[in-house]
Amino acid sequence: MADLLVKDREIVVPGQDLATGMDFLPASGTFRDNDKIVATQLGSVSVNGRLIKIIPLNGRYVPKRGDVVIGKIMDMNFSNWFVDIGYANDAVLSSKEISVDYVEKGTDLSQYYDLGDYIVAGITNVSKLKLIDLTMRGPGLRKLTNGRIVRISSVKVPRLIGKEGSMISMIKEITECKIMVGQNGIVWINGPDGQKELLVVEAINLISEKTQEPNLTEKVKEFLETRKKENV
Repeated sequence: MADLLVKDREIVVPGQDLATGMDFLPASGTFRDNDKIVATQLGSVSVNGRLIKIIPLNGRYVPKRGDVVIGKIMDMNFSNWFVDIGYANDAVLSSKEISVDYVEKGTDLSQYYDLGDYIVAGITNVSKLKLIDLTMRGPGLRKLTNGRIVRISSVKVPRLIGKEGSMISMIKEITECKIMVGQNGIVWINGPDGQKELLVVEAINLISEKTQEPNLTEKVKEFLETRKKENV
């Protein structure tokens, strides 16, 4: 007989039993010990159907192929840009991977992306040596202009986005801001005025501080609506 021993989003410690029986399946941060699923790290339990995994409370961003990230152009040479995505190594964006048909050899790459620019890019490859390749070819991949940048722990990105985008959609609707969230924890905000952008920053900080609390979407909505009325 299967039995779930913890609640969704409950904080657990390494070695803690999470479930018994064979109906549940171990995912990241857990392992099977005979008929039990056991935690291997400190974090928050996530139960999705039969899958049980642990979301670490903190941790550095680990790049993966297919991730969409926000990064800052830090350097360039004759054919590549080098992009800070919040990892130990800068990622590399080749001139062959930008959203134009052809870049002639010897072209000044700064006419496309210059030092200090922020871009939304996709990770196409992470080598065994942790060298990261980027692309700008894909829906929504582009240079970001105006607005402001906020950084959060990458492990808190799913909470900021919410189930099926519920949290981020609610924040966009109330604040009338455009928001782009990179899977590396870098967030871009662009609103009709600075006050509304700051309101988004406050909401993000609240989510980051209270990640494990239940009914967080409703609490953030109430917070935003109250703050919005105060600023009228």
